[in-house]
Amino acid sequence: MKTLVLGASDNPERYAWKAAELLHSKGHEVIAVGIKKAFTAAQIQIQTELKAWEQIDTITLYLSKENQKPYYDFILNTIQPHRVIFNPGTENPELIQLLKTKVPQCRIEIACTLVMLQIGNY
Repeated sequence: MKTLVLGASDNPERYAWKAAELLHSKGHEVIAVGIKKAFTAAQIQIQTELKAWEQIDTITLYLSKENQKPYYDFILNTIQPHRVIFNPGTENPELIQLLKTKVPQCRIEIACTLVMLQIGNY
């Protein structure tokens, strides 16, 4: 199961970095997208270009709702994920409604990826 971390960071203090690391340590394939090319401690390369990656199951968001807007087309039309996790502070009623309309098979979760992984319900 592939997870796309949208809003990835190379800063170990950021939750996006922690999520990428924990996902990787739990055996999930991680694709990280951020604003600058870098690597996490697990040597996950942070991409800056959007691609039509295949078989993305989950997008976990680490972007404010305003910073999500440039990614709408990518999320809705290119990836069409099975699940989008809106981590704390990323809740976005507009994107949630668009997902419900344009990607009806997508599960929407208002949750914390880190907590989900730690309690075993990811």
